[in-house]
Amino acid sequence: MTRLPRRVVPAVIVAVLLCAAAVLVAVSLIQRLTGTREWVSYDSIATRLHDTTWGSVWVLAAGIIVTVLGLALLAAAALPGKPVVLALEPGDGIDAGIARRSLRHALAEAAGRVDGLDKPRVALRNKKIHVKGHTRHTVEQTAQEVGLAVADRLDRIKPATVPLLRTSLRTIDQGGAR
Repeated sequence: MTRLPRRVVPAVIVAVLLCAAAVLVAVSLIQRLTGTREWVSYDSIATRLHDTTWGSVWVLAAGIIVTVLGLALLAAAALPGKPVVLALEPGDGIDAGIARRSLRHALAEAAGRVDGLDKPRVALRNKKIHVKGHTRHTVEQTAQEVGLAVADRLDRIKPATVPLLRTSLRTIDQGGAR
């Protein structure tokens, strides 16, 4: 049930750049055929390209840039990203999942109910939950209470794989200074 993200941003960037290049070529061709002043002169581009040698610094730089962009796009397409939907325990023959954002908000809300914990922030990492916040009580006591609250919420949500919990809490002086 785990659903991986779609690679929309790189695909949109490539599509927009290719579309812009196609429009520029079409407009330039139409201007050349109609005899009007061209935005980009075909003759000047052809002259520059014919004068450029394979040993030119510009050719090397363009080759490096295109190679790096191609490898980055290939990596974005081939490497899996963070899952968008996390699988829940199967029940009654039904596959179900929860969005990462929803799980993060549910766990932050559970941690926020702990007495003395201010500004809880939850980050979901690879098989880990990281809860950060500020406390007016002892760090050990609050961390234990946060662990119990988050574990209780995870027991109710029932993800297929239970992530490890890590807390990073700071104490706040009673005057409000950190």
